[in-house]
Amino acid sequence: MAELNTPSARLPAGLWRVMLGTAFVVLSFSLLNPVLAVRLQTSGVSSTAIGLFAMLPFVSVAALVPVVPWVFARIGVGQAYRLGLGLELIACLGYLTTDSYPVWCLLGLMAGVGAAAAWNATEALIAHNVTPSHRGRLTGMYQTLLGAAMAIGPLLPGLVGLNPEQANGVAALGLAAGLALTLAPAVSHLKASHEGRESMGLISALRFRPALAWAAVVGGVFEVGLGSITTAYGSQSGLNLAAATSIAGALGAGSFALQYPIGWLADHLPPRRLFASGAALLALSGVAFTQADAWPALIWVCAGLWGAVGGALYTLSMIRVAHDFADSSALAGTSAMIAGYTVGGALAPLISGWVLDHLGIGGQGSWLALLALSLLLLQTRGTAPRAPTD
Repeated sequence: MAELNTPSARLPAGLWRVMLGTAFVVLSFSLLNPVLAVRLQTSGVSSTAIGLFAMLPFVSVAALVPVVPWVFARIGVGQAYRLGLGLELIACLGYLTTDSYPVWCLLGLMAGVGAAAAWNATEALIAHNVTPSHRGRLTGMYQTLLGAAMAIGPLLPGLVGLNPEQANGVAALGLAAGLALTLAPAVSHLKASHEGRESMGLISALRFRPALAWAAVVGGVFEVGLGSITTAYGSQSGLNLAAATSIAGALGAGSFALQYPIGWLADHLPPRRLFASGAALLALSGVAFTQADAWPALIWVCAGLWGAVGGALYTLSMIRVAHDFADSSALAGTSAMIAGYTVGGALAPLISGWVLDHLGIGGQGSWLALLALSLLLLQTRGTAPRAPTD
């Protein structure tokens, strides 16, 4: 920590508040989503329908990524961040007022609108304001904080003895705490881009670093796209609320454990080697998951690997964005990675729900292994990036 307080690594006032506020958001998200999945499963909703619900916030995020820079330019990054947290808080409270599946879907879309603003703001602020020599370690430390939140959230029902409604209320309190933390004036003064410099478009950013974008897609599938549907699968298999949500807790624990080490490694090793190693581990985890019916403990083991390596892929992508887009647009680069990550997070529960309903655990592990192999192939091909043009 001391090395991050040196003059060369000093962060602007307000950025720590945003990082901590986002940690509260992730804590609430990781607590709420598995609980909502269990509520839906126990009320008789199919795995496919649960997967559809779980993907809706990510659909909103992905759809709004192109709009985010325009919003930031009009109202400021700090104000957009606060507005996003407010929308997420309203959606969270809404789940306590009704059990209607269509209304829940609308609330999920609203939560995604808020997440689009808050998420893009945080990542762009970090990429823009952290010095090159400390990008890996600072980004890794931040992702470690989020990993801790992801691990703690799903474990709270078992640790504290919360029922689903109480867990929903705690998630709302977490969002309110994040919003309160970022009301300080210093947050309003934060910048996420160089003034007067023309911004790169989202499509140009994707074309500039397509391999990074695909790594973000795969990271989104494994880190955030599988928690709810795997928790629902655990509940369907006979686990109680605490045991089922602990699967999502294993995902978060894996993410927590690897983020700072991967950030440190990113400052010292070639990125292609790290991406390829992560893809290989995920492919092996997919093969292992096909045997989870025979050895149920594999569910938690694989979930831990998904959180660790999926989160590492996203962290590595953001670290490379800070380097590769430093002279063009960090906001465009981070938006491209978030778009990819959310596409993965959105498609994974829907595809996984359908696969589990029709092909079972073997099909689930197989499609995940094939996805990871596609990233491994892309990283070993060594294609050169295209120039950033609009």
